Amino acid sequence: MTDLTPGLDVRWNHVVQELHEAEQKAGRSAGGVTLLAVGKTFSAEALFECAKLGARAFGENYAQEGCSKVDWFREHHPELALEWHFIGPLQANKTRGVAERFDWVQSIDRERIARRLSEQRPANLPPLNILIEVNIDGEESKSGVKPDALEALAAEIEKLPRVRLRGLMAIPAPADTHEARMKPLLAMRELFNEFKKSHPHADTLSMGMSADMDEAVEAGSTMVRIGRAIFGERNYAQKA
Repeated sequence: MTDLTPGLDVRWNHVVQELHEAEQKAGRSAGGVTLLAVGKTFSAEALFECAKLGARAFGENYAQEGCSKVDWFREHHPELALEWHFIGPLQANKTRGVAERFDWVQSIDRERIARRLSEQRPANLPPLNILIEVNIDGEESKSGVKPDALEALAAEIEKLPRVRLRGLMAIPAPADTHEARMKPLLAMRELFNEFKKSHPHADTLSMGMSADMDEAVEAGSTMVRIGRAIFGERNYAQKA
């Protein structure tokens, strides 16, 4: 696991303030954008330090690591009402643990994975919230469904009984200028607006990370996924 460097409180407060200012600048309501703290490669104890500062929604990219953190919080801090989002690529052989522990899966781009999650979601839990990941830049190496295949996948997901389709997610390619960062984000906003015409219950557009949070808020994101700006630099060589 990556070691947590000092200054978490300063970084967390800075991100919270920056998000508040971005909401104001974009004419958005205060608190209207959910802040998701992405703790991949950091320990459960590091996430607990973040929770003590006010974080209540956490994102995880790796199934085994994320499941172990959910279990740790259930055992050590059951008093905390945390929301867990799986945001990374999900293999078919890892769906059960995620279905049993997480509240959201944001990275669906195949009907097979959505079906397995629905089948494996425990009956005593609410339906699993689902976002379809869209490959908005058309990058061959990136996961996500192509925009023209979105409706077909959404139609299949809507048939599943133990999941609830909440909206869309995207990870635009990095860019150096404001204009270049805005282009795919605005394309996602347009796609989301069209998506809501046939899926009026959709209420979540997850986009924006440490490098493009301000632009994402400007473009209409309802949830930003922030890791490095909160926890600091990751050491992937130490990933469990």
